[in-house]
Amino acid sequence: MSVKAGKHARELLLKEYRGVLSTHSKAMPGFPFGSVVPYCLDAEGRPLILISRIAQHTHNLGQDAKCSLLVGERGAEDVQAVGRLTLLAEARQLHDESEIEAAAQRYYRFFPQSRDYHRAHDFDFWRLEPVRWRFIGGFGAIHWLDQVALANPFATDGSEASMVEHMNDDHANAIAHYVELAGLPRHEPAQMAGIDSEGFHLRIGQSLHWLPFPAPCSNPGAVRQALVQLARAESWPTSGEPSA
Repeated sequence: MSVKAGKHARELLLKEYRGVLSTHSKAMPGFPFGSVVPYCLDAEGRPLILISRIAQHTHNLGQDAKCSLLVGERGAEDVQAVGRLTLLAEARQLHDESEIEAAAQRYYRFFPQSRDYHRAHDFDFWRLEPVRWRFIGGFGAIHWLDQVALANPFATDGSEASMVEHMNDDHANAIAHYVELAGLPRHEPAQMAGIDSEGFHLRIGQSLHWLPFPAPCSNPGAVRQALVQLARAESWPTSGEPSA
C-alpha cells in the first residue's frame, strides 16, 4: 500500500506547481508563518524554489531551516475529498555556482518570467530536502511516507533539455494533440517544460500541467516511443498499456 500511496503522492507533487510554505516565524516566535510559493522538482525529485532575500519566509529559514510544504489538488470543490500532500523538510540555499546554474536552467523552463527577477532582484534558489511526507488521498486514505521523491534519469545528462527543445522546435502539432487528448486549456500554444521517467510537463501561459506516460520510461528511446504513441492516440492510454 505504501508503494501505491507514494506513487499517488508523487503524481500530486508533479501535477501541482505551487504550495503553501510554512516556516518558523522570526518576528513572532512560536508561530508558524505560511506563504505561497511556486516550485518545480530538481534532478532528485525534490522541490526547488526561488525566493527573495527580503521575504519574510527567507528570513525565517535563515534562522530555522525546518519547514513544510503543503500541496493540494487545484480547483477542488471539496478540498477534504481530494489529495493533499505535506512535505516536512530542511530548506537549503544553493551556493555552488554549478548547482545554481543547473537550477536556473531547469526553473526557467517551468517559469520563464523568473529570468527577469532572479539575479536582478536578489532572489536565490533553495531546495527542500525531504524528511518525511504526509499524504491524504481522500477520506480515510491517510499515510506517513518516508519515500516519495524519485530521481529524474534525464535531468543530469542533458537528455531532458535536448528532448524538450526538440519537441518544442519540431513537434508543435504533437504537443497540440497532447493538449487536446488531455482536455487542457487551449487559449495559448503549449510548450513542453520538462520530462521525467513517469511523464512530462506542458506549460500553457503561466500554468503547468503534468501528463503521465502510458508506462514508465527508463531511457530516451522509450520516451520517444511513448510520445509517438500519444501523438497517434485517439484517447489517452491507460497506465500499463504497451508504450510502442
